Amino acid sequence: VLRCLGIPTRVITNFNSAHDKNLNLSIDKYIDVSGNNLHLSEDSVWNFHVWNESWFVRRDLGSFYDGWQVLDATPQERSKGIYQCGPASTRAIKEGDVDLDYDSPFVFAAVNADCVTWIRYSKKRKERIYSDTRKIGKFISTKAVGTNARVDVTANYKYPEVKEISFKISYSQYKNSLRDDRKILVTAV
Repeated sequence: VLRCLGIPTRVITNFNSAHDKNLNLSIDKYIDVSGNNLHLSEDSVWNFHVWNESWFVRRDLGSFYDGWQVLDATPQERSKGIYQCGPASTRAIKEGDVDLDYDSPFVFAAVNADCVTWIRYSKKRKERIYSDTRKIGKFISTKAVGTNARVDVTANYKYPEVKEISFKISYSQYKNSLRDDRKILVTAV
């Protein structure tokens, strides 16, 4: 319909799409001390989810948020009392501006939530035992114009994941680095 009105629109597919039911920006899994799933969270991860993007000028949010906007014609949750999703600025999602209207937190979680596993010891005590920050929002894609080729638009939604750098230093090197830091502080004062 939007294309018929002359508004640029494209279909987006998000692989490993998070469904953050409680909007805490994480997909939580709870287990007991024996490792059994406790089914305490309605959060889930879908193999993929599809929505539309349309190109809008955002006078309501400011020109910083102009550009591609997420519109989901198949929303699974109510937003402001009705089933709707968007238009959420992809720029807002990439920048983590989850305080904006139009379902920005929900879309942010769909592409960038952390998957967190908790051990629940009691109703009042739980402990985070695992967190996967890279699982959600893989290969966010659209179709190329004029061909069936895939275009990766992941960079429109999120910054590249930081690679973990593993290194080891001896205690004496660590101690010396602290001493050097103190010299810098003393010099700066």
